[in-house]
Amino acid sequence: MTIKIEQKITGYEVAKKDEQEGKPAESNVVHMHEKVERPEMLLGSTYKIKTPLTEHALYLTINDIVLNLGTPHERRQPFEIFINSKNMDHFQWVVALTRVISAVFRKGGDVTFLVEELHSVFDPRGGYFKKGKYTPSIVAEIGDVIECHLKMIGLIPADDLDEHRKQFIEGKRAELQARQAQAKVSDQDAGAFPADAQLCAKCSMKAAIKMDGCMTCLNCGDSKCG
Repeated sequence: MTIKIEQKITGYEVAKKDEQEGKPAESNVVHMHEKVERPEMLLGSTYKIKTPLTEHALYLTINDIVLNLGTPHERRQPFEIFINSKNMDHFQWVVALTRVISAVFRKGGDVTFLVEELHSVFDPRGGYFKKGKYTPSIVAEIGDVIECHLKMIGLIPADDLDEHRKQFIEGKRAELQARQAQAKVSDQDAGAFPADAQLCAKCSMKAAIKMDGCMTCLNCGDSKCG
């Protein structure tokens, strides 16, 4: 059948075979959504949270579902979370928190926003320091664990320092150790942060010291002068 074009051609595109037949192109890639059924077996990771605010530790378990198994689109996606402890003082909010987070996991999409939301929760009684890092609340530390897990499965890129920043930090540490050696200060371990270090506003580690008129963090390299 011959079709005569009477008007001027202003544009064109190649029509796909499925579109010509009136059928949309189908994809076999499975994305996370509420209708994805829970398989009989999930991959789980358990993390221990021990804080100075509680007598007993919290054990946080995150179970992942594997989507598109055996294909180039294979990926792990968090499916549910459980928190267990001998301490029953916080039982109600712990159960509520796990159910809400699990519902967000099963909803699909970008779940990394949970980390920032949990980090912004502050305990009115004050936070605590753990391994030199300031943690504003137990909920914020749960956010730290979720962030660590999401980095492990690849949903959050690892925030490794670049070579330039690593060299900068190593240079500052070497300069500090040289000053301590000249002052005959021997109570600091090699590579450890000084006892008089201040809290870094960027990484929340007690690793910021004043050198050459600038507050410099020996952990993340953040530097501010003034």
